[in-house]
Amino acid sequence: MGDVLLVMLPALILAAVLWAATTALKPRNFGISDAERYQRELAVKSQAHYAAQVQSAVAARARIEASVRPSQNSQQQSQQEDHARTAAMLVRNASAPAGDRHADDLLATGHLSPQLFLELQSLARSGHKTKATRLLRQSTHSDHQTAKNYVERL
Repeated sequence: MGDVLLVMLPALILAAVLWAATTALKPRNFGISDAERYQRELAVKSQAHYAAQVQSAVAARARIEASVRPSQNSQQQSQQEDHARTAAMLVRNASAPAGDRHADDLLATGHLSPQLFLELQSLARSGHKTKATRLLRQSTHSDHQTAKNYVERL
């Protein structure tokens, strides 16, 4: 029995030293309790949920604005339709016969030529509405009130 103790005693001491060394070198959790860890995880989840809510609200607002406000293309299209109606009205109200009109200024469809339209638009926006009205009357041979209404819409 003495031989067994001589072999077992150093083995037990060696096992105890190894256990103490591994316990001492084992990484620690630096004092964060389970409750603190849970609170941190909850805060991260809450931030992610809030970001998702903001993103869905922004998307919903964009959908509402897209359905309420017309796009710039549809606004431009409606403006072009207004100009076409006014030009057609100018053609109907014109006092001179169709043979006297200039083909460059008034197209066969009743629309103004793009050059004349741009010139009228720049005159109207720069504050020279009377010049624009005079130019429109000379180009299309329309009456004064119709030309004035058209220039006011520009």
